[in-house]
Amino acid sequence: MHTTVTPFALRPWREGRGYGRRTGWRGTSAEFGEVTVEAPLRRTLPEVIGSELRGGLLPEASYEARGVHTDLVGLPTLNRATLRLGGALVAMERNRLGVTARQRGLRLRYGGDDYRLWAENRRSWTLAREADAEDPGVRVRVRGAGRGGRRRLEVTVTGRAVGADLSLALVFAGVDRAALTRGGAVRAAFSRLTRLWAEAQY
Repeated sequence: MHTTVTPFALRPWREGRGYGRRTGWRGTSAEFGEVTVEAPLRRTLPEVIGSELRGGLLPEASYEARGVHTDLVGLPTLNRATLRLGGALVAMERNRLGVTARQRGLRLRYGGDDYRLWAENRRSWTLAREADAEDPGVRVRVRGAGRGGRRRLEVTVTGRAVGADLSLALVFAGVDRAALTRGGAVRAAFSRLTRLWAEAQY
C-alpha cells in the first residue's frame, strides 16, 4: 500500500564485544515501525562481506559483496555485489564512466519498478522510483548529519511510498557508496588503470 511517510532518523547502534559485536543504524518510522540496518554482518565465510535491513513492516533486504577485496574493507562495496529484497534478486547496473552524480548512480529493478540511486556526497544519497502510467513515483532522500555521538541519517520521502522503496534506500546505509561520488569515482578509475598496467607487465 502506498502511503505518506513522516520524516524520521536512524542513529548508530552497537551491541556485544569481540567476535559477537554487532553494529549499524536503527530508528523508527511512524508508518513502518522499527528499522534496523546491521552493517557489516558477522563474517562467516572468507572473501564475503554483507549488510542487512530488517524490522517493522519493511521487507527484509540483504546486500553482499564477494571477492579478495572484501577482506580489506569495513563495509560491502559496489564491486561484485548482490542485492536481495524479500528473498528476490534486485537487478543492479552502474555506469562507472558517468560524469554527473545521476549518471554515476545505480540503476535498480525490482518487482517491475525501475529505480535510480545516486550519491549527493559521501554521507547523503537519494533513491528515486521512476514514474509510470499508474504511479507518479517517489523519492527517498537520506541525509547524513551530526558528528560523533550525534551522528544520524535523516530520512525524508517525497511522494507516496511502499515498504520496498524504503528498504532499498536504507539498506545502502550499510554499503560503501564512495564510488558513486566524484572523488570516489576518480580514485576507483585510477586504481583500475594501475591494476591493468601492473598486469600488463607480466
